[in-house]
Amino acid sequence: MSIDLDALYRDLHQHPELSFQETRTAGIAAGHLRDLGLEVEDSVGITGVVGILRNGDGPVVWARADMDALPVEELTGLPYASTATGIDPDGNTVPIMHACGHDMHVTAMIGAVERLVAEQSAWSGTLVVLIQPAEEYGAGAKAMLDAGLLNRLPKPDVVLGQHVTPLPAGVIGVRPGPQMAAADGITVTLHGRGGHGSRPHTTIDPVVMAAATVMRLQTIASRELDPREVGVVTVGSIHAGTKSNIIPADATLALSLRYPDDAARAQIIAAVERVVRAEAAASGAEREPEFRTEHTLPPTINDAEATARVTAALERALGEGTVIDPGMFTGSEDVSWFARDAGVPLVFWFWGGVDPEVFAQAKAAGTLSSSIPTNHSAYFAPVMHPTIEVGVTAMATAVREFLD
Repeated sequence: MSIDLDALYRDLHQHPELSFQETRTAGIAAGHLRDLGLEVEDSVGITGVVGILRNGDGPVVWARADMDALPVEELTGLPYASTATGIDPDGNTVPIMHACGHDMHVTAMIGAVERLVAEQSAWSGTLVVLIQPAEEYGAGAKAMLDAGLLNRLPKPDVVLGQHVTPLPAGVIGVRPGPQMAAADGITVTLHGRGGHGSRPHTTIDPVVMAAATVMRLQTIASRELDPREVGVVTVGSIHAGTKSNIIPADATLALSLRYPDDAARAQIIAAVERVVRAEAAASGAEREPEFRTEHTLPPTINDAEATARVTAALERALGEGTVIDPGMFTGSEDVSWFARDAGVPLVFWFWGGVDPEVFAQAKAAGTLSSSIPTNHSAYFAPVMHPTIEVGVTAMATAVREFLD
């Protein structure tokens, strides 16, 4: 009896879980993999799941899907929309939503494994399925590797992964070389001197300091980087104070930095530190600001030869013209740690989740950036069909390309 992928997707979408808290999702994925006959190990890297399908001699393929959700309140209005809440690392109760499509990733992976199990007579080798936690923290892949994957599992010959994105459903986006940017998440703490809101002259106001810093940071990408190069400096959150009549002692900024290579990283980080220190000095800060790196993600770089093979296989399976070069994405991923640590090729692609007619109308109207919700939006919701079917076919096809 085949797995009801529609029901699986709706269930995962309605029950999202935050990073390293994906116990229910992991249990469902592990259960399906066991039912399909795979050797399964759970709680790998806290909540990760590994499934192994040995099918004779041949290459080893690692296929990865991530499963964590985001602290976003869903506004899609779907009948299966999430109303879940959870506790974030700071102890706050937050709404949770699969705003990045990881529920679709798990669904497509389970469907692909089911197909590969049914087709075992046509291929030979070993498939290792990785259901990875905490991609949104940039920490899940490393957590699984730190649990000893390379010592405990068959070493891969190639690592594969895919991500749903706002392309038309039925379209695959993949390119050789840099596919996604590298990234750093940095928390900056600005130190002022607190006091009464009625006596600002006796304080060093970190809120004003933070406001000036945020504005000046924007000039790094707009005025210091070559306009032809990729570079993003985003202040994703700013926190200071508890009450209107209290000037706080400190303010914190959470920064997301994106860049294509190590040279750009060094330039951007040096500029960030220079700007932050200068604005603190201009505000009369008595203590130096503090910088804490929360995570570092390498660029996602697709191996040219392996990507060419996957591209040709996908075009054969899905039809000529369905595979495009989407350009380099400034988003970042931790999937490449698996390939980097193993020293093997990576192929990571995107597949569309937008109704093709809706996409075409938005493109004609010039409203793609405003009317088509992107990943991490409260309105992000891939259409179930043909997104599920294409995701299943894409992953199964790419795996077979190396195991046939």
